[in-house]
Amino acid sequence: MTAPSETILSVRPNPLGRGVPLTANEPQTLPELFLRSVTEYNLPDALNYKAGDEWKAISSARMIERAENIALGLYSLGLRKGDRAAILAANCPEWTLADAGCQFAGVIDVPIYTTLAPDTVRYVIDDSAARVIFLQDIETYDRLESALAGCDSIESFVIFRPDGANGKNILSLAQLETAGVALGDEKPGLSEESRHAVKSDDIATLIYTSGTTGEPKGVMLTHANLISNVIDASERYGFTGRDVSLSVLPLSHVFERTGMYVYIMYGMRVHFAESIDKVPDNLKEVRPTIFIGVPRIFEKVFERARLKAAQAGRINEVVFDWAIEVAKEFAAVHEAGEAISMALAAKHSVADTIVYAKLREFFGGNLRFCITGGAALSDEIFLIFTGAGISIMQGYGLTETSPVISSSNPVNVRVGTVGKPIRNVQMRIAKDGEIEVSGPGVMAGYYHKPEATADAFTDDGWFKTGDIGAIDVDGYLKITDRKKELFKTSGGKYIAPGPIEQMLRGSRFVNQVVLVGNERRFPAALIVPNFEMLESYAKLKELDISTPTEFCHNPRILDLFSRQIEAMTQNLAKYEKVKSFALLEYEMTVESGELTPTLKVKRRVVDEKYRAVIDKIYNDANVRV
Repeated sequence: MTAPSETILSVRPNPLGRGVPLTANEPQTLPELFLRSVTEYNLPDALNYKAGDEWKAISSARMIERAENIALGLYSLGLRKGDRAAILAANCPEWTLADAGCQFAGVIDVPIYTTLAPDTVRYVIDDSAARVIFLQDIETYDRLESALAGCDSIESFVIFRPDGANGKNILSLAQLETAGVALGDEKPGLSEESRHAVKSDDIATLIYTSGTTGEPKGVMLTHANLISNVIDASERYGFTGRDVSLSVLPLSHVFERTGMYVYIMYGMRVHFAESIDKVPDNLKEVRPTIFIGVPRIFEKVFERARLKAAQAGRINEVVFDWAIEVAKEFAAVHEAGEAISMALAAKHSVADTIVYAKLREFFGGNLRFCITGGAALSDEIFLIFTGAGISIMQGYGLTETSPVISSSNPVNVRVGTVGKPIRNVQMRIAKDGEIEVSGPGVMAGYYHKPEATADAFTDDGWFKTGDIGAIDVDGYLKITDRKKELFKTSGGKYIAPGPIEQMLRGSRFVNQVVLVGNERRFPAALIVPNFEMLESYAKLKELDISTPTEFCHNPRILDLFSRQIEAMTQNLAKYEKVKSFALLEYEMTVESGELTPTLKVKRRVVDEKYRAVIDKIYNDANVRV
């Protein structure tokens, strides 16, 4: 048996305490947080999922009962406090129940993205020495079976949906729970004893970073880390037991995971989206008051609305574009604290009826606000949605910070920033522009990687985020770029690719873009076009082209992108100007390896995969400069 965590984990002391409690009976551990859902709210429909055409509910009391049974089931398999259990499944109630069961047992859970390649899954299992792995279904087991063959640590597979399962070390979640019930009958006090053995400084979870560079590292987050972030990041949101949420982002991502704890902490009714494809339908059915999503979700919603307008004819497209400009102007004036003129108010009222109401209806028409993080939200998208009556609160953080460092909120919002530091978090800017933070949410360290842990902190104990940023006079944080993503041209000029890529994504014809140019004469761009929008453009211009290959090589389309790039980047310094580009036929995806599970670009992979294309850009530079 693997030794308990206390003997193998090197945990950094937390430099800052929690401060004065914000709530009565403030939980200190995740088991206490889950139990709060019964003592404070006792909802009949705490967790909700779709079965066929009907939404089914799991009550708060049943959630706790099942979590305790899972905890005892793990105990019956021989797991003890500090052992590891992995979870690899799409969002579903069973994911949250398995997580809760691990926390009740003092077992450290290891969430794994469903999109990871089998070899990477094997790396995470080997590195964490997980003894049990929860899986979505038997198909997932079949996909991983060869990669996990001979894995020394795994003793049991627990399948959420076990149809077709067979094998001595495979059991269903129902079987695990049944074993837990039997053990509970045999040892009535064991469940409470295990729960009380969990301390706030114990490691709750090992979350492996996406790994844009190098191999993934296991981030050790304690109960105190996660609880502090749940409470401090929520301070000014006014969450209530009447709120309703739809869980869309993967629970293997700490952003959604902490969001789930927020839902439970404040008595929200959680609904699990059936799938990404079903999100639009689920939004209309659930009509959430709170929605958490990455910026790409909001970009996609806007792109879809814009495309629909373009396909409806030139007049509809013109009206839509007018309404969007009105939304941006309205939001900008409101943001500046200025009075809305009667003329602007009248235009906004008309635009609201014909455009904005449809955008709000996409989200169910009942939103109080959206919360976004994981990547930068463009100022344009912020202004568009805010002006359309959809409040978007942008946060910033990392897995290593549990995750929220700073956040906009209903009290403090400023366009172009990611808000102010949340309660109990201190933030400073190093001489080279890197953001450094300290607070109760900062990780205990990287699992089995003392050197990497030491490198992540300054000599006086502040965590180095790897992001470049600035704090304005009012305390709002603005992110400039990732420190490791800055590149230098052959002329010695440093360029931050992120802001330039965000500018280019402002074009309706751009789907994805990656800036290149390290040790080259100038920056260039790899662009995946929005082919649906190009099809509409081609129809308008009577161009006889329809396939991605034709679009990517047609002179009229290349000229269109040249003009779009010039228009979007006209305010850049000369050395930052994108002087050439290439159009790519295929979207960059997690499955094809160019994106992390959190949709960040793996620049090293892109550089290698498109080396020939990049070389050709610079060899033929004079063609489109």
